[in-house]
Amino acid sequence: MFSETDGSRKAIGDVDVLFHDGLYHLFHLVLPNHDFIAHAVSTDALNWRRVNNALFIGDPGSWDDLMLWTMHVSPDPHHPGRWRMFYTGLSRRDQGKYQRLGMATSEDLYDWQKAPVHWEDHRGPRDPQLVKEAVRRSRARVASSRHAMFDSDSCFPLEPDPNHYEASLSEGRHWVSFRDPFFFHDGKEGWLLAAARVNHGPIVRRGCVALMKEVEPNRFVGQPALHHPRLYDDIEVPNLVCMGRDHYLIGSIREDAKIRYWHTDEIGKPWQSYHDNVLVAQGNYAGRVCRDEQGWLLWNFYSMNLADRTAENLMPPPKRLRKNGDELLRATTFEGISDYVRETVDSRCIHSLIDDVAPQVQQCRIDDGHLDLACDSGFQAFLFDETLDHFRFQATLAMHGLGKCGLLFRIDPESRDGYYLSLDLFKGIAQLRAWGTGAEGSGELMMQFRSLQSGFWYSESRSEASVQLIAFGSYIELSIDGRVVLSLADRCFQTGQMGVYLEAAALRVSDVHLVRLGSPSQPDDHLASG
Repeated sequence: MFSETDGSRKAIGDVDVLFHDGLYHLFHLVLPNHDFIAHAVSTDALNWRRVNNALFIGDPGSWDDLMLWTMHVSPDPHHPGRWRMFYTGLSRRDQGKYQRLGMATSEDLYDWQKAPVHWEDHRGPRDPQLVKEAVRRSRARVASSRHAMFDSDSCFPLEPDPNHYEASLSEGRHWVSFRDPFFFHDGKEGWLLAAARVNHGPIVRRGCVALMKEVEPNRFVGQPALHHPRLYDDIEVPNLVCMGRDHYLIGSIREDAKIRYWHTDEIGKPWQSYHDNVLVAQGNYAGRVCRDEQGWLLWNFYSMNLADRTAENLMPPPKRLRKNGDELLRATTFEGISDYVRETVDSRCIHSLIDDVAPQVQQCRIDDGHLDLACDSGFQAFLFDETLDHFRFQATLAMHGLGKCGLLFRIDPESRDGYYLSLDLFKGIAQLRAWGTGAEGSGELMMQFRSLQSGFWYSESRSEASVQLIAFGSYIELSIDGRVVLSLADRCFQTGQMGVYLEAAALRVSDVHLVRLGSPSQPDDHLASG
């Protein structure tokens, strides 16, 4: 995991990751100021080391002198060994109401040069002297470079084509959406995607994925929208992934803070939206993809405080993207977490949480490696003996009857405070809560109960599921039948026991495998993780 240092009043924002020569390069925004794009590197995609910042806001009078927003780094198809960063910029003189796209290039992913600006494309009032000086500085930087990285006739910053998209303050919401660039090369031609809005239809239903074609190196021409679902206010941080003949368009939706996808088997055909097209649950946002030696990874930041998404953010472990037999896209557990396995916990050592339950009401039997658990009335839990902070639990759950079941972890057996994860195996619903005890004498506030995240799955096998639960530092992940259903971070409980609970139900727990994980927290002076 990666986050800004606690107490720094900074938070990680939108992320972009590129894998090159065995190293993951993380580029990310820093909230709330958006003054620069930070850069960190990792060998395992879990622990990160800060390096020099990649890009800063422009000098006063520049088109990007107010804020920098989402970026995307990709190889330059015209110059092998060179990299391009497309990024979003905002200007002070139009109060950030126009979003524009710029470009910077690098020979090594560490030192970046911004493209010179074609000021005639720039809108709004401006001081001629500031413009003249900014152009002079830009040309001087390019001329002093060892390599001529840019064409002399620059088209940057890019703005939306008014033939297809909202492009003026008189339209729509009276600010111009044109951000979150993503470059895609289909093997023959290059295309630039962006979050934008079509120029027709109900105002809060205009969100689309804008499309531009690279007609010559570093020159882009607007095209009709790649996809307009006719439903959302914006489709943020678009990505285009190709797996064989299947194409997946991934975007983040502001309305419910979820990451969704659409599918087609050929660009130009309609995009399909499926019944369960949510890739990761609410709170995970601004998804970005990168390809490493084993395939596609999905990255995002997670907000522990949905009321203020400029604080308490972190980047959780990535998810491995896979498609199933129906061409549906699935987020699965990152295999790198397995490198943190330390030892196996004996799952035969199990005991009931509540002592005063009559023997005829409950059952706990170990038979041929299975755990047969039952509680005819009320609530009972069965805990493994070991106290765990970081762990991975895997098992198959088979429900008998119409009662309830779930998992508990980081539980204090005396107070019973900890995390409660309810699993509706019939409807396919998972709900995680932090349930604890407040300060003595605090009255009604003594009962501490927070719903953290809900997720859904579909299975043809009703009442049975293969479950994997990971608690890894502050990160919590639940997978059902190999698909990530919950993915979040919470710091309420740090350690305790883990087990299974029942309410008026009988449950067979088989193929149990419980392991202790090493701590993910290995911070240095430049970052915080865990």
